[in-house]
Amino acid sequence: MDDYREHLRRLAVHDEALLERIAVEGRSATSVIDERTEALMRLAATVAVDASLSSFQHAVALALAAGATRDEIVASLEAVTPVTGAARVVQCAPKVALALGYDVESALERIDD
Repeated sequence: MDDYREHLRRLAVHDEALLERIAVEGRSATSVIDERTEALMRLAATVAVDASLSSFQHAVALALAAGATRDEIVASLEAVTPVTGAARVVQCAPKVALALGYDVESALERIDD
């Protein structure tokens, strides 16, 4: 059986062993995507669910540790816009900015002055 089919089947039936391994290891043992790509995908999912600031900080830290650049992190935020909608991205942009060490809200206040 093709590996992707087996994984889809196991995910579809809520295979506890597979899901536990993914949860514990943080990624599938047979992952065919590199850590950087996986970290950027997790960041995109964090946007999709409008996670807490601490979740964004964790996702951004993982992406940076996996070799993603700040530009790639922002590009990931922009890439999910057609799916999540502009309102969600606008809502999450300050969280991503803070996770990158940039207080965009403070910067915007200075522009207004």
